[in-house]
Amino acid sequence: MQNYLLGVDIGGTSIKLGIITEQGEIFDKWEIPTKIKDQADQIPSDIWQSISQKLSEHKISNQQLIGIGAGAPGFVIAETGDIAEAVNLGWENFPLGTLLHELSGLPVYIENDANIAALGENWLGSGELSNYLVMVTLGTGVGGGIIVNGKIVSGVNGTAGEIGHMTMDSSGYRCNCGRKGCLETIASATGISRIAEEKIKQFKDSILVTIFNKKNKLTAKDVFDAYKTNDACAVEVVEQITDQLGLAIANIATIINPEKILIGGGVSKAGDALLNPLKKAYQKYALPRSNEGSSFEIARLGNDAGIVGGAYLVKQNQA
Repeated sequence: MQNYLLGVDIGGTSIKLGIITEQGEIFDKWEIPTKIKDQADQIPSDIWQSISQKLSEHKISNQQLIGIGAGAPGFVIAETGDIAEAVNLGWENFPLGTLLHELSGLPVYIENDANIAALGENWLGSGELSNYLVMVTLGTGVGGGIIVNGKIVSGVNGTAGEIGHMTMDSSGYRCNCGRKGCLETIASATGISRIAEEKIKQFKDSILVTIFNKKNKLTAKDVFDAYKTNDACAVEVVEQITDQLGLAIANIATIINPEKILIGGGVSKAGDALLNPLKKAYQKYALPRSNEGSSFEIARLGNDAGIVGGAYLVKQNQA
């Protein structure tokens, strides 16, 4: 009889769900909309109702299910499965793990969404089951996951790995967390757009000026596309961003000494246009010995990393 792991990745606009074999094959995957704010308490029942429907379609019994692994944004208390705070969803001290367990009757394991993405990449993606790994996700914000001895480092109250909230410039731009100059204000898609929109004032002949005049905004993709054409403004923006990101990762590597450093999230789709200047910046700041032992790669699993990591969280806890 084939047994299955259930992976859940809760995002601000959609919830990704997957039925995954113990060997890591995605048997089925799908998405449902995320209810937020005053409807956010319905999320656990929405998840289980959707899973139950799929199990029925595939004629999979509850006896074939090993457990549920879920990732959620914000600060997660992994030991209890509680979400201490998830601002985008409107959760505070929300007992996600308990509610999913009561609905399903299955073992449930909860982690931060960036952490399960790191687990997923380490299991079936670019990580290749490294014992020491750092993953940085560059999207609307900047997330991170740190793996030591093959396991996620969560910390005493769920804030370990919050790479996006490392202070890079204490007098810098204000972050959503309330502090100033966090890495997230620089290296996120939002931060890259803001920096580029400020920088074009100095470069009247830049491709980015033309794009901004047409759309009244710039995206991170616009910046990296222009960088590939050697546009002077885009080159300055990318060098500024990767310099700060490389410094942050070098500092993390001094403490963790990872085998692999993975870059994921939507911004990572820039590929070598991001990776090459980032490696150069990292090498400038990194302790030479830690630099020698680490490899830099783009994450491979894309949007599947979360559900795969959720499944692996179950597998790891059931071992």
